[in-house]
Amino acid sequence: MISFSKRTFLSFTAVVLTGSFSGLINAQSAKIEEGFDYRILPIAQPVETQGKVEVIEFFWYGCPHCFDFEPELSAWVKRQPKDVTFRRVPVAFRDDFMPHSQLFYALEAMGKGDAMNEKVMYAMHKENKRLLTENEIADWVTTQGIDRNTFLATYRSFAVVSKARAARQLAETYRIDGVPTIVMQGRYVTSPSIAGTKAKAIAVMDYLEILIRKNKYK
Repeated sequence: MISFSKRTFLSFTAVVLTGSFSGLINAQSAKIEEGFDYRILPIAQPVETQGKVEVIEFFWYGCPHCFDFEPELSAWVKRQPKDVTFRRVPVAFRDDFMPHSQLFYALEAMGKGDAMNEKVMYAMHKENKRLLTENEIADWVTTQGIDRNTFLATYRSFAVVSKARAARQLAETYRIDGVPTIVMQGRYVTSPSIAGTKAKAIAVMDYLEILIRKNKYK
């Protein structure tokens, strides 16, 4: 499996201590190597909270590999202890994908992000919803029981538009060229594409989590 990179996108559009003991064992027993299973950013980025393991998933709603990785990633997040923080950052490789980033932050602002993100991806990848325009997005969220006018006011708000733009800048700062990509502690980068498989990527995340704690959250 490969990540959905800019190059893949161009080809695609041209045609159309860990949370569990088992995770600890897997992380310790698997052969994990820097440069093969993960890489280190040349310039580490600051973390939002000191004394915790910070995990960021850079993703795009329209990415089939993000959708495919979601069950494993969500299961990993659920088994993490309290010293692990996790957040998603939407990536728009093109201007016409910015509505997806605004959709993400609008749902988050309305307190519906956790409940709706999986539904958005299911609609796009299983129900063939494109959700590329404001009207398409508003029509769809209405079918999910969300008031259209309230959603649109949030979607168009300065705060949401600013967050979408900041997310794009953050992806550039982290040199994100494919999704899904996991960045831990502002410096360690892995993904199913880098590690080779979804299972190996999860094992790498377990390994890095232990390493970050060993290094006193650095």
